[in-house]
Amino acid sequence: MKILHTVQFYEPSKGGMQEVVKQISERLVKLGHSVTVATSTDPSRISKNINNVNIEEFEIFGNAVIGMSGNIWKYQRFLLNSKFDIMVNFAAQQWATDIALEVLPKISAKKIFVPTGFSALQFPEYREYFKFIKEKMQEYNMNIFSSGEYQDYKFALDNHIKNICVIPNGADENEFMYPTKTRIRERLGIPENNFLVLHIGSHTGMKGHKEAIKIFKLANIPNSTFVIAGNVFSARCYYECKLQELFNRNIIIINPPREDIVSLYKEANIFLFPSNVECSPIVLFESMAAGIPFLTTDVGNSKEIIKWSNDSGLELPTKKDSFGYSHADIEESALLLNELYKHQFLLSKMGLCGREEWLKHFTWEKITKQYEKIYEGV
Repeated sequence: MKILHTVQFYEPSKGGMQEVVKQISERLVKLGHSVTVATSTDPSRISKNINNVNIEEFEIFGNAVIGMSGNIWKYQRFLLNSKFDIMVNFAAQQWATDIALEVLPKISAKKIFVPTGFSALQFPEYREYFKFIKEKMQEYNMNIFSSGEYQDYKFALDNHIKNICVIPNGADENEFMYPTKTRIRERLGIPENNFLVLHIGSHTGMKGHKEAIKIFKLANIPNSTFVIAGNVFSARCYYECKLQELFNRNIIIINPPREDIVSLYKEANIFLFPSNVECSPIVLFESMAAGIPFLTTDVGNSKEIIKWSNDSGLELPTKKDSFGYSHADIEESALLLNELYKHQFLLSKMGLCGREEWLKHFTWEKITKQYEKIYEGV
């Protein structure tokens, strides 16, 4: 098949959506398909072919609600004139999908939509947008959801969208099946017997960094270290975290390469993730793959992932605001973290359960074959 994936950002840009599209695209190429990714221009991208995935760059910004700028006509002509068998639009509320929606009936390829959460569904300014989305979802040959419980899937059911299926996210078996050579504890000066609490998430202001630091400090676990690893999207979030690092010797804020992040997963004792907004967080699947238990807010489909993981994770006490954003109860969450620390055998058992379920169901190899089957079906 000749496949087009559209997504706002792609390699070398890092993030959950980028990882999903990268994993699926590169594995479909290995299965014998031709894959092109249409995405934003990135000055740090040195090649328009990454691991045999072709890249088409467009200097476009924004979405249908806040407004779009850039070479919109060039992208529309590309969609209309290119001869792909399948076009897959990953994520709503961004230009690569919103522009495609305007010309959807004229695109010759079979069409698939992967909504990835509808994070602005509760925002008043997006009301008309989602009325439009409801109509357009009927025009897709298939709508793929990463959860059967989150709000985008419920939106489809409530609006009688018929062509729907669920394919979860996953974690890379090439990274998590084998030991890493990197000894990240040693490099960061973390003693082997320290209780290592880990958070992986970009500095966006919405990944719960501030809450996670408060939870860790209040838990007051002896001989412990807290590491936050992530890219910098919000300077304010990053510098607030670095300020905490300055005054707390057992807090480390880093932006390491991927191999160090994988090593952190494998050397951590527990994953702490009080995020405010998600769809289906890949970091929870990666925690499962690494064999460490996780604590997460009720965010995205985290409840569902906890069930899928055979209870290798626990939910932090969570409150939701009027926009649907999740906020951890700091005191109760700190108590839960401290209580788990006291039960090391239970932590080990939880981690093993999660890894078993990941091996059975949530490697990217297995996930990609599910996507391939859907593509062939349409």
